[in-house]
Amino acid sequence: AITFTNKAAGEMKERIEAIVGPVARTMWVSTFHSACARILRKEAQLLGYQRNFTIYDAADQVRVVKRCLTELGEDIKRFPPKGIQAVISSVKNRLIDADEFGEMVENFFDDTVAKTYDLYQQKLFANNAMDFDDLIMRTVDLFRRFPDRLEHYRHAFRHVLVDEYQDTNHAQYVLVTMLGEEHRNVCVVGDDDQSIYSWRGADVRNILDFEKDFPEATVIKLEQNYRSTRTILAAANQVIHNNRDRKSKDLWSDLGEGDKVRVVEVEDEHAEARYVAGEVSRLRDGGHAAGDIAVFYRVNAQSRVLEDILVRYGIPYRVIGGTKFYERAEIKDALAYLLCLNNPADSVSLLRVINTPKRGLGKAAVAALTRFAEAEGVSLLEAAGRADDIADLRPAAMRSLKEFYGVMSRLSDAAQAGPVAQTLEEALTATGYLDALAAERTVEAEGRSENLQELVGVAAEYDHRAPEGSLSEFLQEISLYTDTDRLAELSETVTLMTLHNAKGLEFPVVFIIGAEEGVFPHSRSIEEQNLEEERRLCYVGMTRAKERLYFTYASTRNLYGARNYNMASRFIDEIGSELVELVSAASRRRFFGVDAGKAAAVSGESEAAGVDDGVDAVVASFFHPGDRVLHAVFGEGRVTGVEAGGTVAVTFVDGSERKLMVEYAPLKKLGK
Repeated sequence: AITFTNKAAGEMKERIEAIVGPVARTMWVSTFHSACARILRKEAQLLGYQRNFTIYDAADQVRVVKRCLTELGEDIKRFPPKGIQAVISSVKNRLIDADEFGEMVENFFDDTVAKTYDLYQQKLFANNAMDFDDLIMRTVDLFRRFPDRLEHYRHAFRHVLVDEYQDTNHAQYVLVTMLGEEHRNVCVVGDDDQSIYSWRGADVRNILDFEKDFPEATVIKLEQNYRSTRTILAAANQVIHNNRDRKSKDLWSDLGEGDKVRVVEVEDEHAEARYVAGEVSRLRDGGHAAGDIAVFYRVNAQSRVLEDILVRYGIPYRVIGGTKFYERAEIKDALAYLLCLNNPADSVSLLRVINTPKRGLGKAAVAALTRFAEAEGVSLLEAAGRADDIADLRPAAMRSLKEFYGVMSRLSDAAQAGPVAQTLEEALTATGYLDALAAERTVEAEGRSENLQELVGVAAEYDHRAPEGSLSEFLQEISLYTDTDRLAELSETVTLMTLHNAKGLEFPVVFIIGAEEGVFPHSRSIEEQNLEEERRLCYVGMTRAKERLYFTYASTRNLYGARNYNMASRFIDEIGSELVELVSAASRRRFFGVDAGKAAAVSGESEAAGVDDGVDAVVASFFHPGDRVLHAVFGEGRVTGVEAGGTVAVTFVDGSERKLMVEYAPLKKLGK
């Protein structure tokens, strides 16, 4: 019996033993990786390994990849070890070995991965070690090369049971099929409507095609739901019915009708956060505990505004499967750069970023720098500028320190006059931080880049709100948001998480925020196959709610530093109106169709109108239809129009069309 987590395997084993008694202890109830490791401990010598082989964890794998890249003479800034390791892992999960991958390369990057993959496997073998992906890949290899061993385990496992089958990748699918294709005693449990991990390698076709692999299979539909009200389930069913590639089924419940799904329109992300915080307060006053309430969002960057408002309202919260926005490593790194610019004597912040991204400054170089600074009575940054005078530094470290000092000096000069958002953008670019993330080529790195663009948006909002403000005042304001540790210690907390992390959980009250086209469904999921996975993600989020379900969408949203005007998510439209209670928390201008800025000008507030006119004039003079532009998140595009309010319309290379407020958007003009 196979499942995906050790915790689930342990619970399964306990339940089986309670039913059948001590004989359960002879059964193999474990994860895929544990079962394969157990097989390989017995059979490893057939593959040339010793039985006491080491299993390398993620950190070990990255270290080995780094050594391989160094030996191959590759620049680890250009080819980050973590990113290369992620590609190798993905390839292994498709059961493609190093030789086969080497024959598939189509570009320079793939060629580098192929060479690294080959050397990586050589090093693992020389060290009598395997990584997690090897455990399954080598087991499949064992069964293919030694049919007698496959026959042995087929006989030993007369019944093969797999939980969460919709989450299996290709390697796991092949393993299950090999073990079960002779005796045909295979039982899988899963829900194709909850297949949401394709980015990890999961393939929904595994469960959709199960009856093709085993035509004689009996299908048992588990449609009764013991969690949610009938209204919530009816709404979720209506959404998921729009997917064509699925098994037909409908969840039902005998837990009563329950409240309608509340769909709330708000003006922007700040109004959205205020609405959620206010509703949370009302629910708590009505008897709900904070722990009953969860807020789901599509991407981590969306949590920032909500976290700020929850702090202001004094509502305790926790972030599951992620880190609070201002505690994320990339955010701390970016703020550390700003802290150094604001206070060059801040050694704590400088030590955080002096080798982030990697500059070849190891512990020995940093120790030498620290000793020199203490001996001379100067700051670490000033000591870096005098690297030529530090006797026990290697030439490479000396050059890196002087380059670092030069970059920080130039940024310091720029920070004196420029807005905070501009200073932050220049710091992230000049220090190579964004380039280092881009070079990783991983989903995680992309998410970190998005978080940094969200921080740029925070700075832009500050600049707009306090045009006479300073970097020092901005950092002081941020420090107030980050002082939330005392709230996290409280046992009753509202739960914040991405929709992907919500799977398997349940809450009496669920908010799904940011339900807008381009946000959820995500702008990168415009193809039908990806759109169906986005819809499954919505279905998962909806079915986490036991009693109350809310959707919120904003008329305009500043995300990743860009002001977007999005329509409500198609997923909201797919819910029947009879199941929905519509609530508008938008401003008056939404109801009467009058732009608030124009209304203010009519009423005599000519100064505000003059500011708007000034912004329009500046934008109109700089951007023109046909201009090529570059956005840090959305990539290259072409201006299609210039509108009032300092807004430009841009069509990007991926086909998406966006309206961006130049005042906030990280938009660079490339020419015609």
